[in-house]
This record gives sequence, C-alpha cells and structure tokens, in this order.
Amino acid sequence: MKSKTSVFSNVMIWFGAGMSIAEILTGTLLAPLGFVKGILAVITGHLIGCVLLFLAGMIGARTEKSAMETVKMSFGQKGSLLFSWLNVIQLIGWTAVMIVSGAEAANIAIGLGSYALWAVVIGALIVLWVMVGVKGLNIINTIAMSALFLLTLVLSSIIFRGRGTAMLDGEMTFGAAVELSVAMPLSWLPLISDYTREAKKPFVATLASCITYFVVSVWMYIIGLGAALFVGELDIAAIMVKAGLGVAALVIVLFSTVTTTFLDVWSAGVSAESISKRIKEKPFAVGVAVVGTLLAVFTPITKLEDFLYLIGSVFAPMIAVQIADFFILKRNSFDKNVDGINLAIWLVGFVVYRLFMNLDTPVGYTLPAMLVVGIISLTVNKLTNGGKDND
Repeated sequence: MKSKTSVFSNVMIWFGAGMSIAEILTGTLLAPLGFVKGILAVITGHLIGCVLLFLAGMIGARTEKSAMETVKMSFGQKGSLLFSWLNVIQLIGWTAVMIVSGAEAANIAIGLGSYALWAVVIGALIVLWVMVGVKGLNIINTIAMSALFLLTLVLSSIIFRGRGTAMLDGEMTFGAAVELSVAMPLSWLPLISDYTREAKKPFVATLASCITYFVVSVWMYIIGLGAALFVGELDIAAIMVKAGLGVAALVIVLFSTVTTTFLDVWSAGVSAESISKRIKEKPFAVGVAVVGTLLAVFTPITKLEDFLYLIGSVFAPMIAVQIADFFILKRNSFDKNVDGINLAIWLVGFVVYRLFMNLDTPVGYTLPAMLVVGIISLTVNKLTNGGKDND
C-alpha cells in the first residue's frame, strides 16, 4: 500500500510554495497603490484565490487522484489531454521564470560569478530536490523553511522599521492589484491535487495547506510591497542589497527559488504520467528542470504578470467546470473518451476571461469570469442531462 503524507509534510510543502521570489516581485508591482490599499488588495485577492485552491485540492484529496487525473472526471480521457499538455508547458515556463528570477537576484545579491552560473546552480539544486522526492524532503524542507523563516523575519524587520509611505510612480487600480494577488494561488490550481491526493487526513491536510499558503504568500507580497515603498526600488535583489542582507539574501534567494520550483517540476512529471503511463514522473521532472534551466540561460523571459494572466485564462475556467461538476452536479466523465459539452463550456470560459480583462472590477476578473462559467456549466448540464447525475 502506498504510504501517505502527514499534515505537517503538506504544510511544509506549501510553506515552501508561498515563500517565493515571484511572490515578493509581484508584491512590488502593487506599490503605486500605497501601503494600506496594497495590503487590502493582497488579502482580498488571496482570499479569492485560496478558496478556489482549497476546492481544487479537495477534489484530489477525496478521489486520491492527481490534478490532471481529476480533470478527466470533467473532460474525459482524451479531452483532458489538452489540459495535461498545457499544464506541462506552463510548468516548464514557470520553471524557467523562477530560475531567471532567482539567478538574477542571486547574481546581484552576492556580486560574484555570473547570471548563467547561478541559473545552473539553482537548476542543479532543483534536480537534487527531485531525486530526494516528496516524501524524502521532510527533514530538508524543515531545515530550509526554518532558515528562510528566520531570514525573512530579519528582512521584514529591516523593511518595516523604516515605515516608508512613499507612493511610486505608475498606474495600478485596486481591481488590477486584486487580480495580481489572485493570480499566484490560481497558478497552483493545476498542481495542488498532486500533493493532497496522498494525504493521510485529506480535509485537514488540504485546509492546512491552503491556510499555510495564504499566510506565507500574503506575507511575501507585503514584504515586496513594503520594500518597494521603503527603498523606492522594484528590483528585489537591489532591495535586499540596500537592506544590507548580503549572504543572507543569497540564502533567501536560493532556497526560496528551489523549494517553490521543485513543486513545478515534480508536478510536470505527475502531469506527464497522466498523459502516458510509459512516462515516469521523476525522470520527466528532472528533464523539466534541465529544460527550464536551459531556457533561463539562453532565452529572454520577462513580464511575469502577463504570464500569470495567461495561466489564469486557461485554468480558471477549467477549475470552474470541475467545481460545478464535482461539488454540485456530481457528474463524472472519467470513463468517457471526450466530454464535448464541458470542453465547449471551457472554451467559452476562456473567451469570457479574456473579455473580463478589459474591465476593472473591485474583485479583479478571475472571480466574475469563474462565476459566469459556473452558471453556464450548471445551466447547460442540467438541460442536457435532465438534471440527472452522470456517475
């Protein structure tokens, strides 16, 4: 029988996911709002995103299926392949983005070596994490998270001791800030079931994972927001250098990048295995780490916010359909080849999401778009199935 993961193990995984350079970088983008409005936007966005993250995680926890296996329950065996491939592609992209962010910050923070060298170092550490595996990382993650926790406390103390209140130039509406805050937990929707499926206590582990991610990610956003306002600088590495962290900054950069990116490459392997049983998750995950490192070194990767929005437009309507199917309609298309109705609803949802991007609502556009998709899904499936379950 396959061994299960503890609540503590899941908490450590999502502590590492939230403690990310990407979170801090995104937090700096909210600086034009000012500190109070920025914090309100961060909390609002994370509440929306983490509720969705919890629902997605519970589907995997209850069914003991990986994220992309749960997608088959709404879109069918072959219908789910579209999302599995898109997930693998976005995870490769995330791996490259994270390595780029980490390598640039490490290079500036320590002032030695080169960007390419740090990218390779981070890539090698990610491969090491993969080789150890999810269940073998308890001790390593506990040590790494303890060190990061202490160092970010120091960083927070340095930043907020200054009580900076400057407003940076630039345009940022409250709705756009909320959306940038929703976007980060939303990016984990296609991954969370890869970890909750193996939990000994499914509900408790999923809830603890989402609460942990909420607290840590909000904290990282606020660190980025406060640091940008305190030093008037949007480059996180420059912020840490000005804060006088030196080698400690390098430790923050390396471990936060590795612990977060590990989840991306590992879930890419899990998603690939759902495409074909011939693919083994660990070797594929190593390959993703290598490809992500090569992309980071040899290709220009910028505009994190555009990447987040693209992920949202693909996976927000997908999970909206899944939530409606699993929790309300009790439908299950796992044994079908393709669920054409749900694929059509997802496509409409994709268009709806992109249209909502042109509107500025106080809660961003993920929530309104998902509500529209959910209503369409409930209405269409009730009409086509006569209100009957399809288990």
